Amino acid sequence: MDKKKKKALVIGGATLLLLIGLSIGAGLYMLDFSLRPVNRGKDMEGSMAYMRQTYPHIVPWIDSLTRCQALRDTFITAPDGIRMHAFYVRAPQPTAHTAVIVHGYTDNAIRMFHIGYLYNRSLGYNILLPDLRYAGLTEGNAIQMGWLDRKDVMQWIDAAPHIFGDSIRTVVHGISMGAATTMMLSGETLPDYVRCFVEDCGYTSVWDQFEKELKNLFHLPAFPLLYVTEWICQLQNGWNFHEASALNQIKKCHKPMLFIHGEKDDFVPTRMVYQLYEAKPQPKALWIVPETDHAHSYRNYPEAYTEKVKAFVMPCLSNETEIGN
Repeated sequence: MDKKKKKALVIGGATLLLLIGLSIGAGLYMLDFSLRPVNRGKDMEGSMAYMRQTYPHIVPWIDSLTRCQALRDTFITAPDGIRMHAFYVRAPQPTAHTAVIVHGYTDNAIRMFHIGYLYNRSLGYNILLPDLRYAGLTEGNAIQMGWLDRKDVMQWIDAAPHIFGDSIRTVVHGISMGAATTMMLSGETLPDYVRCFVEDCGYTSVWDQFEKELKNLFHLPAFPLLYVTEWICQLQNGWNFHEASALNQIKKCHKPMLFIHGEKDDFVPTRMVYQLYEAKPQPKALWIVPETDHAHSYRNYPEAYTEKVKAFVMPCLSNETEIGN
């Protein structure tokens, strides 16, 4: 081999190594950007101030719970040793009806108190509001985008009878990433007392959501960066963006699900809910909320939202209703 060919091979090899190194560096940055952002979900005081300002009608309820020491904390430990936190509130009157309420990306349990108000104050249910990993008082070194969270919520579901009594009948209600968690959860084998689900503006899969964000925020295609980032996520967290699919999970769910999505949602595009609704076997219902962007359906239409949820959930939680998995 002559010197020119050797030089070309060396340059080509060095260039390849440089590109690989840059891709891995960019992938590490993107994973931190996505799963370890500056996290408002860790700001408990700021979250409470936000809720009081944004949903003033729930403030008397929050203050009453605080005065009566009815807003309580509980902790459980995940199989991998992560200490997980949740708030819970018993119903005003003893009831089997219970809601497990799952928060969204960079949020925490406090930022779901408006949905807690809906179920506890408006409908008279027990409520359980977990902090997902890397949020609130729950440990963890990264957001898990719903995929590992589904197992944590399953553990909270198993804990619910010990908190509220063995005869509970449960709805799981999530918003945004919490909605994706709810749908991912719905494809698992769950206790009979889990009767139905409400998902509000959840995404089809982590891959789809990250691909959309990569294009919108950075004007980049999926290849090669998203593939490299997915590979790093698999190494770091034990899951990848494709397997974290609400769309695949709900195909296995035969319990009732209410789909809610804002008509003008451009963060989790409204088109996603039509794919999800089509994939879900019956029974199901869909509400496209007019003139509403991401995760603001209850804020914009609190009375209509409450009535839609009540009309869907109440028959599912009635003692006479028999629902398969």
